[in-house]
Amino acid sequence: MKTIRAAVLGTGFMGRTHTEAIRRLGNVEVTAVAGSSEEKARAFAEAWSIPRACGWREAIDTAEAVHVGTPNHLHYPMVKYALEAGKHVLCEKPLTLAAAEARELNALAEAKKVAHCVNHNLRFYPLVQQARSMIAAGELGEILVVNGTYFQDWMYYDTDWNWRASAEEGGELRAMGDIGSHWMDMIQHVTGLPITALCADLQTFHKTRKRPKGSVETFAGKKPRADEYETVHVATDDFGMVLIHLGDRARGFFAVSQVAVGRKNRFDFEIYGSKCGLAWNQERPDQLWIGRRSSPNGLLIKDPALMEARAASFADQPGGHSEGYDDTHKQMFKRFYARVADSSAPVEYPTFADGARGMELLEKVIESSRRRSWVSC
Repeated sequence: MKTIRAAVLGTGFMGRTHTEAIRRLGNVEVTAVAGSSEEKARAFAEAWSIPRACGWREAIDTAEAVHVGTPNHLHYPMVKYALEAGKHVLCEKPLTLAAAEARELNALAEAKKVAHCVNHNLRFYPLVQQARSMIAAGELGEILVVNGTYFQDWMYYDTDWNWRASAEEGGELRAMGDIGSHWMDMIQHVTGLPITALCADLQTFHKTRKRPKGSVETFAGKKPRADEYETVHVATDDFGMVLIHLGDRARGFFAVSQVAVGRKNRFDFEIYGSKCGLAWNQERPDQLWIGRRSSPNGLLIKDPALMEARAASFADQPGGHSEGYDDTHKQMFKRFYARVADSSAPVEYPTFADGARGMELLEKVIESSRRRSWVSC
């Protein structure tokens, strides 16, 4: 099998995550890396034995596929440059800072006939796919009610800082844009129903934050001394809650927070149908709760031998062997690169069309929160 050359743009948390997952595939080699500085790119390349550390345009020029894991405001120019050069692109979410830009990139990717993917990796937990398969098979009946949360505490203190807190770098939405986008993508993917209306409320609890004078990696947990930071105004959201209409009849709600003390990365959803219900929690990803009215509830422990056949293909380990966050990237990248290698391969990953839809929903959240009212989607 031909080895595919990949470039990674970004040397932080997601740069590492992408590089590790790429190397698990076997037929893809990271041949170039670009960072926010030459020093960071060289250090990353040396640590990971990557042949070339360079600027992002040069990295794109030397590769067949490009992974964009930079701050959000850089996604649009980098992805556009890569697409115009005919490269396959896998980009972190949100795809852009504006829905119009995302739609433009989707149209360009389709015109160039390249593989294009947005990193909604959370779809790729095996039991998430099991839930999706059960719903598609009609096992839940009509979907009636959904709810869930995505709660973290890594921005709990006013001394916690990340580029996402800056609207210029991360966009107007932070908690909602960063993790709310995952929840909305997930509920539509699993149920097969679109969000058709929403009513949102956003809150910023830390109106000011202490920004370090140097850079801080995502989730680094740095708490600087008084002489190491400057106090800055913050307008991005710490918390958001949204009522939703799903499809024609289903109703639901979800909340996201990055100041939920004690919650490290709790993503959960509950889906209740006319026949039974399902619940799943990312902190216990190998368990799927199945709720029933007239017979005992069940708990499915991840075991491909006991799962629906298509869902079982997302599990590479046998029952009792956990598969987690890193594995979701491997599963998504495996499918993306199958398409890179063969344009006739099925598209089994979130595309730029999904990225554009996600940005449209985030803009609806902003509109609803400002108007203090429901908006149609």
